[in-house]
Amino acid sequence: MSDWLRALEGTEAGHDLALALALAAAVLHALFGALQKGRHDPWLSRAAIDATYGLIALPFALFVVPWPEPHLWPIFGGVFLIHAGYKLLQAACYDRGAFTVVYPVVRGTGPLVTVVLSGLVFGEHFAPGQWLGVACLSGGILGFAVWNLAHVQQGRETMVPALWLAAATGVLVAAYTTFDAYGIRATADPFTFLAWFFVIDSLLMPALTFRRWRGLGVAGVLPLLQRGLLGAFTAYASFGSIMLATRLDKVGEAAVLRETSTLFAALIGWWVLGEKVGRVQIALMMAIAAGAVMVEMLG
Repeated sequence: MSDWLRALEGTEAGHDLALALALAAAVLHALFGALQKGRHDPWLSRAAIDATYGLIALPFALFVVPWPEPHLWPIFGGVFLIHAGYKLLQAACYDRGAFTVVYPVVRGTGPLVTVVLSGLVFGEHFAPGQWLGVACLSGGILGFAVWNLAHVQQGRETMVPALWLAAATGVLVAAYTTFDAYGIRATADPFTFLAWFFVIDSLLMPALTFRRWRGLGVAGVLPLLQRGLLGAFTAYASFGSIMLATRLDKVGEAAVLRETSTLFAALIGWWVLGEKVGRVQIALMMAIAAGAVMVEMLG
């Protein structure tokens, strides 16, 4: 598998596979976000998911994939720090603002900054039509935030700091997307990076929530473990797909296409959860879809 992926790097077939992986990551990222919501505390849910995917990945990291090259260990340290900052900032903005308002700000800010960072780090360049597509997609995502902000009444007194925190979280989304792409390109075997990524990324949230887990009892822990197992395999497919896409092709394009997850989340809410969708939301979804098509077709 590793040899096959390396052979596709920089080829037209690799570009097509990266496109498919980025779109798959978008759908799965929407599902991953849904798994953290519901009747369980979202941070206990995230801790259960992280702990599960770390424990499953550990034997693969130790015994299956090639051992990391020495230069990867400082990169893994950077991975831990950036993802830890992202998770803590995300928690802070969710504590202060409605999910439907702050989440689109996070996801809408991310692709704009990632395209800039990928140009600085990897020398990638977007054509003018692609920049228009990025603006269209991010504008559609941020439009959801504006629309929801106009209709959400709960927690409005803390909404301004929540929006600033959401924008900062979006910058860290761009930072970890770019840094993870650098890391997965720095090793001969991409699955070495992926296996150790999931082990290292799993450490923070279980440690932060350890005391709260102790008070749940067996009846409270079992449902969270079930969600953790489902979330772990969703995370492997989602985050694994986007990281492989950034190795195969342009980081900026993969990042932009991944943020169509907001579109898929809205569609899931309408189709599966029966949420009402008005003309404004439909127009915003069309803007997101049009932006993604422009980024792909006008390069």
